[in-house]
Amino acid sequence: MTPTIPPDYQPNDKEPFMNDIMLEYFRQKLVSWKDDLLRDAGQTLQHLQEQDARSADQTDRATSEADRSIQLRTRDRARKLVWKIEEALKRIEQGSYGYCSETGEPIGVKRLEARPIATLGLEAQERHERLEKTQRSD
Repeated sequence: MTPTIPPDYQPNDKEPFMNDIMLEYFRQKLVSWKDDLLRDAGQTLQHLQEQDARSADQTDRATSEADRSIQLRTRDRARKLVWKIEEALKRIEQGSYGYCSETGEPIGVKRLEARPIATLGLEAQERHERLEKTQRSD
């Protein structure tokens, strides 16, 4: 049975981590975010299909192509984000949501509020970013 979330509910560190209400809160947050992204992607696709590619003026055509390229890159980013959201929803089903994939420690409510698709705790994320920086400079 799906728990009912009180209208003014905000997850916090004082309650048991990833209790049923908290999990349902994040599940609904992720589903809503995914729905928004998919709706926006559909509107982008519709807009791209409606654009008039037969502009008589070369400048207008170039501007239109640049806009189209930006829209396609944005849509690709959204597609990748939808994939990450689906992975987070799977982690909720599997019972691993909210826990760092490297350490197994709780990620933290504030971090999950800011980035509900997070897979690493703050310290593990910082280590990961430092490692990326050192590898890039080589």
